[in-house]
Amino acid sequence: MPDLSAFPITKRWPARHPELLQLYSLPTPNGVKVSIMLEEIGLPYEVHLVDFGKDDQKTPEFLSLNPNGKIPAILDPNGPGGRPLPLFESGAILQYLAEKTGKLLPEDAARRYQAIQWVHFQMGGIGPMFGQVGFFHKFAGKDFEDKRPLDRYVGESKRLLGVMETHLSGRQWFMDDDYTIADISMLGWVRNLIGFYGAGDLVEFSQFKSVGAWLERGLARPAVQRGLNIPKRP
Repeated sequence: MPDLSAFPITKRWPARHPELLQLYSLPTPNGVKVSIMLEEIGLPYEVHLVDFGKDDQKTPEFLSLNPNGKIPAILDPNGPGGRPLPLFESGAILQYLAEKTGKLLPEDAARRYQAIQWVHFQMGGIGPMFGQVGFFHKFAGKDFEDKRPLDRYVGESKRLLGVMETHLSGRQWFMDDDYTIADISMLGWVRNLIGFYGAGDLVEFSQFKSVGAWLERGLARPAVQRGLNIPKRP
């Protein structure tokens, strides 16, 4: 039985099944990337809710695992060399899990890096820009009199959707017929943009037909549907 007692996070979130991968998360667009991935690859795991309403992400225990104070994070008792591996940053976790299991990344080296480049596209563009649209359209930023920040982020989000649209035209997934971590990285963000953020009309989402069809295909996957609600909110 793996001993995880050296990791302070297990003091606040005890592992009932320490032999399983431990997921610390919340069902946000970044959080669901890892829960969807785990559901898709069928790797057994134990989930722990990091409640932002209680500032769980700011506690010393959580910061010991992720000093950046963001979800998701994992603790894999069966990491490289058979040693426990703590890991944060959703893109890094997606790549780690794909390489650990040999799933959802192309075997061909060139195509492998092409899939990873789209994950970085999401991390550096889609996530930050869509998140800013959410802030300035739905949350506290909506009350700002100066609408230039909102206009900037809406414009950049439309540009990014255009990049996605051009690439997805005639393709089922970002890597043609291969569903990969590239798709998983973006599904929750596009869903949030037009759903929870209510910004579909703002970014003129209806004009991005290929993106809309891709999103519909992705959300129809049973593993995606399960992963979108893990962990359950209180």
